[in-house]
Amino acid sequence: MKKQFFILLLCFISSFGFAQNLDSLYAAAKAIKNDSAKLRLYNKIGFSYIFNDTKKAIQVIQEGKALAKKAEFNYGLTELTNTHGIYMDVTGKSDSAGFYFEKALKMSREFEFPQIESMCVNNLGMFNWNRGNYDKALDYFFQSLKMNESLNDEKSTGSSLNNIGLIYQEMNLSEKALDYHYKALKVREKYNLENAQVASLNNIGINLKDLGRIDEAISFYIRGIDLANRKNNLIEYYKLLDNLANAYNENGNIDLALKTYLKALDKPDDYDAEEKSQLSSYNNIASLYNEKENPEVALIYAKKGFELVKKFPEIQQMSADLHLTAAESYYMLGDFNKARLNKAQYITLKDSIFSEKNAKAIAAIEVKYETQKKEKEILVQRAELAEHKLTIQQRDYQIYGLIGVTLILGLIGFLFYNQQKLKNRQLHKENELKDALLKIETQNILQEQRLRISRDLHDNIGAQLTFIISSIDNLKYGFDIKDKKLTSKLETISEFTTATIYELRDTIWAMNKTKISLEDLQSRISNFIDKADLASDGVTFIFNSNTSEIGDHMFSSVEGMNIYRIIQESINNALKYSEAKHISVDFSTENNTLIFKITDDGKGFDMQNTAMGNGINNMTKRAHDITAEINVSSKINKGTHVVLSINHL
Repeated sequence: MKKQFFILLLCFISSFGFAQNLDSLYAAAKAIKNDSAKLRLYNKIGFSYIFNDTKKAIQVIQEGKALAKKAEFNYGLTELTNTHGIYMDVTGKSDSAGFYFEKALKMSREFEFPQIESMCVNNLGMFNWNRGNYDKALDYFFQSLKMNESLNDEKSTGSSLNNIGLIYQEMNLSEKALDYHYKALKVREKYNLENAQVASLNNIGINLKDLGRIDEAISFYIRGIDLANRKNNLIEYYKLLDNLANAYNENGNIDLALKTYLKALDKPDDYDAEEKSQLSSYNNIASLYNEKENPEVALIYAKKGFELVKKFPEIQQMSADLHLTAAESYYMLGDFNKARLNKAQYITLKDSIFSEKNAKAIAAIEVKYETQKKEKEILVQRAELAEHKLTIQQRDYQIYGLIGVTLILGLIGFLFYNQQKLKNRQLHKENELKDALLKIETQNILQEQRLRISRDLHDNIGAQLTFIISSIDNLKYGFDIKDKKLTSKLETISEFTTATIYELRDTIWAMNKTKISLEDLQSRISNFIDKADLASDGVTFIFNSNTSEIGDHMFSSVEGMNIYRIIQESINNALKYSEAKHISVDFSTENNTLIFKITDDGKGFDMQNTAMGNGINNMTKRAHDITAEINVSSKINKGTHVVLSINHL
């Protein structure tokens, strides 16, 4: 009778997806006497609680683990340990999540539970993805997909397909990501996995939006919101609301976007999951209030975002756009000092984000997975060929018999040695060719991404900034503006936008080059000095280069950009603060070291009693990033000297 009750209970759960009354199911589970049935049900109930009541979730998981240890039921203990990792991951405790996933994976292999092993591998992929280790994450997801395929477990492939799509999503390969997300949704609909369908609908909407198919994206977001609301899946519900607001914003429907953003922030008091993700919502709301010419309210939400960064320091790099939005608000309010500080922080954070490491590593993973099946087929064919050759050799032995045993064995040994030598040489060449092709493909992918990003920066952002300057000029000359304060603000915004265009061009210049020659760097510095000379009255610039003996030395794009920024910052500091009459820039070499000197004859400053500003701190950080040495020296009325030394010769 108890067994029949448990079967009916499972049918009830399967039909209604734990959504009818989890508390009642929890109470019913406690009454089950069969340890195996009870602990499997504990795991499912605990998993469902994760998405709507995290406190109940950890209570059920810990109680289930204690029961499993007492009953020595290893399957239930392993399954609940994996679910414990999911709880930690969802509630933002990533280090603890990694610990439980690794522990569950070790247990699943020790006790030979392949289905749980597949889940653990998939969860470790998610763990590494959340920490930015895309190469490891993609490798784990493909491993999980292969395990599910080998077990003929189509139902479980939906998670791996979805996660592979997420990695391509991170790489901005939206078409490829969509392909995997559609496959994942098809599997999840086939097996009525409604909570998982919510995530797929959200991911499909994100990629459609990235491809500019906004109306299609909105329809998928609305489907996802309805399903998440019905399933009481609060985590995905608030994510979908935020993404829907982004789509409304991109469609130009500012009021509806603002209303949806605020709805996404209206969470219950006891809701503590995904708090870090609210940073983008605060930024978007602040940006919309700026558009509505209400910078005071915009700053209220910007400050909430900065409070979130203080609470979670690991999201500081994600706060760059929030600094830019705050700078805009302060400019609108006339607080130019705070505006400039936020702009400087935005530039610093943006400069530190770009990295080539992940893109290179990920490019090779898919090739590895796609070629693995072919390599397996080749190995099988080689084994069959070797077996066939062995049969022929045995037949030859029978024909010749005892007459020529010694001669035949010697001949076969000689032929086998030569054949093996030839095979080894051929395999070596094939491996070299594969390595070369992989390197070429990786370089091509990287170069295409760099060119695409630089084109987008130039065509989109550059055009928009130019339009801003043109619009400000039209306002100044098309209207009789008598308010000097307003005219001053317009000029300040125009100057800020013009400076941003120059910085954007410098960034594009560096991105379009894998290597930057010393000659390129000298030319860039010379152009900058010429512009500074035209814009500065009463200042004489001198540029000396005595580097002909080192030949055509090459820097990486990161090194070249950092050297240029340090020299640019030094000249700007001299123009702003020193009241110098002469500013000189000298390139020279000394003891296999390339030296850049920036000198002015201005009023100088007391280095012992003057706090170093962001400019000097940024120069020091840039020098450290390229393993260079920088020395700043100054005395009152003796000018300032900046010396950058790079031991690259």
